[in-house]
Amino acid sequence: MKKLLFTLMVSALATTTFAQEGWSKKWFENIRLNGYVITEYKYSSQKENKSNQFSTRLIRLDFKGTIAKEFDFRIQAQLNGMPNSSSGPRIVDAYMEWTRFEFARIKVGQFKRAFTFENPMHPIDQGYYSYAQAINKLAGMSDRNGCHASNGRDVGLQVQGDFLKVNDRNLMHYQAAIYNGQGINTGDVDNRKDLIGELWISPINGMRIGASGWTGSYARKGTGTDAEGNAISGKRSLDVNRYALSADYVTSSDWTFRTEYVHSQGKAFKNSSESDITVNEALGDKADAWYVAAIAPIQKQTCHVKARYDVYRSKATWDSSINNYSVGFDYTFLKRVKLSAEYIYVNNRSADANYSMVDCQLSVRF
Repeated sequence: MKKLLFTLMVSALATTTFAQEGWSKKWFENIRLNGYVITEYKYSSQKENKSNQFSTRLIRLDFKGTIAKEFDFRIQAQLNGMPNSSSGPRIVDAYMEWTRFEFARIKVGQFKRAFTFENPMHPIDQGYYSYAQAINKLAGMSDRNGCHASNGRDVGLQVQGDFLKVNDRNLMHYQAAIYNGQGINTGDVDNRKDLIGELWISPINGMRIGASGWTGSYARKGTGTDAEGNAISGKRSLDVNRYALSADYVTSSDWTFRTEYVHSQGKAFKNSSESDITVNEALGDKADAWYVAAIAPIQKQTCHVKARYDVYRSKATWDSSINNYSVGFDYTFLKRVKLSAEYIYVNNRSADANYSMVDCQLSVRF
C-alpha cells in the first residue's frame, strides 16, 4: 500500500511538472487527484449481536486523467480496513479506456462490472447507508457465492457505447464485457470467463429502463468435502447465471426513483476461506433480490428525505428472506460535505428475528 501511495504522489507530481513545462497541452488533460472519506455511526438492536459504534466506512484516493485526448485512465485505492485482508487497503480501480468513438468505447483493466444500475454508482451518490442487498449479495460486493469482497468489480475487457441521439439525448446505451470471474486483485483460477452484458433505453430525459445478464463461474483451489462428506482437493468451479431488470428516473426538480430485480442461479461455497472448496449444499442454487427506492427534495440538491424497501431471499423463498424498511434524510453543506441519517427496520425471516438499526454518516469529498 505504501508503494501505491508513493506511486500516486509521484504521478501527480510528474504530471504537474509536465503541465508547467507545456507537456500537458500535447499529452495530458484533466489530471486530478481526488478522494473522499465516509465516517459512520451505527446502532443495532439485533438479539445476541447488539452493537453501538463509530467507524470509518471508506477512505478512497482517486487519480485520473486523459492522455492524448482520447485515452482516459484511473487508479483508485481504498486506504482503510484491516491490512492483509480482502477488505483491507487495496486497489479498487485500475484501467485505461479508449474514448474516440461515442458508440464504442473500449476499457481494459479492473473496474465495475456492467451489471445493474446501482452497482456503478458512487457510494455517496447512491443515496442510502449502503447499497441494496441485491447489489451487495448478487453483484460482487460481498457476494453470495463466497467471492472475496470486490466492491462490484472484476478484471477484464469491456466495450460500451451510446447511440440513436435525439435532441442531444442518446436513446440507447449498451455494455458488453468479459471478465476473469474471480473479483479484484487476483488471477483466474479455472480459465473460464464471465460474460456480462447490459442494455438500456432512455425514453425521456432522466429516465432509464434496462436489463443486464451475467453468465460465468467462480472457482477456488484447495481442499474440502463433497456432498457425502468425503475429502476432496483441487479446483472447484461454481456456475454463476444471473439477470437484472432495472429502472430509474431522476427528475429536473431533483426527485429520484429507482428499482431493480436480480435473480441468481448457482451454488455458493460454504466458508470464506479462499482455500476451502466445500459447497454450501443447504443453501441451494437459487436466490433473488429487489428494492424500491425514492428520494424527495426538501431543498433542491441540498436536503432530501428518502425511503427504501429492500428484500434479499438467499434461497428464493419467503422463509429465507431479509426485508429491510428504511427512512431517512440527508443534508449537503458547501457541496462537498454531506450528513445523512437513516432508521432501518429489519425483518429477517431466515433467522426468525426482527430488530432496528440506526445509521448516521458524514462524508467529505476533496
